[in-house]
Amino acid sequence: MTILADLPLLASGKVREIYDLGERLLLVASDRISTYDVVHPTPIPDKGKVLTGLSVFWFERIADIVPTHLISATEGVPDEVRGRALVVERLQMIPVECVVRGYITGSGWKDYQATGRVSGIELRPGLRESERLPEPIFTPSTKADVGHDEAIDIQRAAELAGSADLADELARVSLAVYERAAEHARDHGIVLADTKFELGLDSQGTLTLGDEVLTPDSSRFWPRESYRSGRSQPSFDKQYVRDWASGTGWDKRPPAPAIPQDVVARTSEKYIQAYELITGEPFSAWLERTAP
Repeated sequence: MTILADLPLLASGKVREIYDLGERLLLVASDRISTYDVVHPTPIPDKGKVLTGLSVFWFERIADIVPTHLISATEGVPDEVRGRALVVERLQMIPVECVVRGYITGSGWKDYQATGRVSGIELRPGLRESERLPEPIFTPSTKADVGHDEAIDIQRAAELAGSADLADELARVSLAVYERAAEHARDHGIVLADTKFELGLDSQGTLTLGDEVLTPDSSRFWPRESYRSGRSQPSFDKQYVRDWASGTGWDKRPPAPAIPQDVVARTSEKYIQAYELITGEPFSAWLERTAP
């Protein structure tokens, strides 16, 4: 856990700490990693900086679609957390995880196998695992403080958001951001299989994109060159750690096991590789831009 003694700590989650800056917030991304909603005791070097750098990259490239909470990655950021912290606007967060799926995989694949639907959306029969969908779909879920998020339909999303109009706007914005990002990722050798967004309202009531965005923690990134439908895919996200954890015999309850150093090193490489492919620059460039 990051400790900034001179700032009030508002919250600490599986990956981030949030500090009070008065009218603004400081979001600090740690190197912690969790699988099955349990944090492992072993950090992944540079993970927090990759999440932060990628979020900034995407925030700057989708701001014409939806306002974002990003204020600065340098000004007002304490030296000890430069590179992995952002000064952001306070938002009233909407209690809906805005999930967009361009490919059928993960929990969506399991739901489709069982019911032929994902979040109430009926899909055509005969889809194969990891197959690209005819068009991306908005499949919202709850935001669980403890345990797993649960898939919901657009009607339930409207109840949680407070209105059908706001739920429709969540869907429109989420799909537009996904499509912009998926095209960029595809051009840079990555399949953006799915992702999730968190949105809120700013002080003027304007819908605003918050949290992190389009990172290996919030998205499934697959190497485009090795993509084949009909099977699970190698990935740039924490699936590598999840696969290792599932093979250890761990019962997925706390405490999580320590991660071997070879898995740590490979996971760190995957995060950095994702950054470099997507941004088109060496990871060291981000470190230099944000150095104290």
